[in-house]
Amino acid sequence: MTQMIHAPVRPPWRLRIPVHLAMAAALALKAIPGDPRRTRARLALARSVRRLPAADHAHVQEIYRAVIACQPPWWRGQIDCKERSVATVLATALTGRRCRLVLGARAMPAAFHAWVVTADGHPVGNDEAGGHDHPWTPVHTTP
Repeated sequence: MTQMIHAPVRPPWRLRIPVHLAMAAALALKAIPGDPRRTRARLALARSVRRLPAADHAHVQEIYRAVIACQPPWWRGQIDCKERSVATVLATALTGRRCRLVLGARAMPAAFHAWVVTADGHPVGNDEAGGHDHPWTPVHTTP
């Protein structure tokens, strides 16, 4: 059976500028050569927002949906979970709040994934790539 994929709803105007800026920064990080350098840059950027007040789950969920809806059509490559998660952390920071970046893995089937977590522990974006069937184990969480 074919699954229908619907176009996401455009986010409100108050979120479009922070989300577009955050997505551009996340894609610029993807252009850094060498995977260890990219990972260190992503983690450093996610750690830099730790002094902001915590965001609630609804706010982070709304920003995550806006990041998915605002993926640029000019980008020819694939936009992975790492870029979406870093863009969510940055867009949340641009709205004056913070959430944490989580890098995780699972054994069966072996895979890696990135998502964000609110200060009270609610995950956002961890249900991608079969997160319901095979849960992800957090390996690194930014402070």
